[in-house]
Amino acid sequence: MSAMTDPPKPAFRLSQLIYDTRYRSITIQVVAFALIAYGIWALVSNTIGNLADLGKDFDFGFLGQSAGYDINQMLIPYDNQDTHGRAALVGIANTLLVAVMGCVTALVIGVLAGVARLSKNWVVAKLMAVYVEGFRNIPLLLWILLIHAVVSEALPQPNAFRGADPSASMLLGDSVALTGRGFYFPRIGFTNSLSGTEAVAPREGYTAVASGGMDWLVILGVLAVSLVGIKLIRNRASRIQESTGVRPTTWYTQLGLLIIPTGIVLTVLGATIVTPYLKGFNFTEGMFLRSALVSLWVALSLYTGAFIAETVRAGILSVSKGQSEAAAALGMQPGRTMSLVILPQAMRVIIPPLISQFLNLTKNSSLALAVGYMDVRATLGGITIAQTGRELEGMLLLGAFYLTLSLVISGAMNIYNNSTKLMER
Repeated sequence: MSAMTDPPKPAFRLSQLIYDTRYRSITIQVVAFALIAYGIWALVSNTIGNLADLGKDFDFGFLGQSAGYDINQMLIPYDNQDTHGRAALVGIANTLLVAVMGCVTALVIGVLAGVARLSKNWVVAKLMAVYVEGFRNIPLLLWILLIHAVVSEALPQPNAFRGADPSASMLLGDSVALTGRGFYFPRIGFTNSLSGTEAVAPREGYTAVASGGMDWLVILGVLAVSLVGIKLIRNRASRIQESTGVRPTTWYTQLGLLIIPTGIVLTVLGATIVTPYLKGFNFTEGMFLRSALVSLWVALSLYTGAFIAETVRAGILSVSKGQSEAAAALGMQPGRTMSLVILPQAMRVIIPPLISQFLNLTKNSSLALAVGYMDVRATLGGITIAQTGRELEGMLLLGAFYLTLSLVISGAMNIYNNSTKLMER
């Protein structure tokens, strides 16, 4: 009896890297990667050589030099003696502020306008059509300049609020002032601040307050823990419903978990409302939104909201008409049908193009330079480069920031998009 043996495997040949489909794709990828790496190396080497010929080197040490310029809108403490790196951080914070505010308001405006365009009311539908077509077909820069001119010229100056018979008055119980320089709102201050900053009395006869970053970090941390607890409560209620068919009432527990811990922290920190008031020739205290920020925010929101409205309208029209007819047959009101039946299904179509609109809004915020709002384009990509002469380093950092921010927004929205996809068996 002879033993059965496996036939010998053929030896590997270099020609297989080209002609064998098992190896050819890997070969193409390795060659492409090598060519790209060589191109990047050649570009960087050539750039560094050209800089050396001009007497320049490639160095980011300029970020540690004193900036020497002021910034008119700040979310974090800054002085003109601080470094260029600190000025860049202030500009980044300002960019993030207008981007977040713009995305939120543009989404609200876009959803409302998109739904209104499908209204059976002829006047409402046509008004929304005029809004959408008007903003989509006029460049954003023109809208920014137009809205800034209206805000700056149409609203009264702070001196109009002075005197025994002022020509302008504050709103909401003398707590809000809308002026040509900007908008003044109440803010939350803390009499027992954890930040260690010096507390300043807002006006004579009032308790000294401070508003440090440490206080808000603690509050946000407590809110985050509360939201995690609420998520766990909802998950437990869902498990009980799946096993028993009855969902327990948990809204009061969730509400208490959200309000009570935050209320305790606010009480311990001595939270109080600080309203703006006129002092000298301008308002002081409170929260101040410069007219440039307001103009940029409104223009970005209305402009991007017009594009989101068309995305929402397309998403709603993609849902079968039978869905709304079935909801109507069950006796649901049109508003409930839209919020509970149509929009949840339309979101699967809306989310992918919505990501692009959020990215466009974030990058369009660089037009802030036109109205004097000091974002990262004006600080790091403008004054810092002009003072230090580090054009390449500054633009690389600016590009890296916008790239990182865009990837974060895209990643977060893609996570949400994956959670709304239909789950196939």
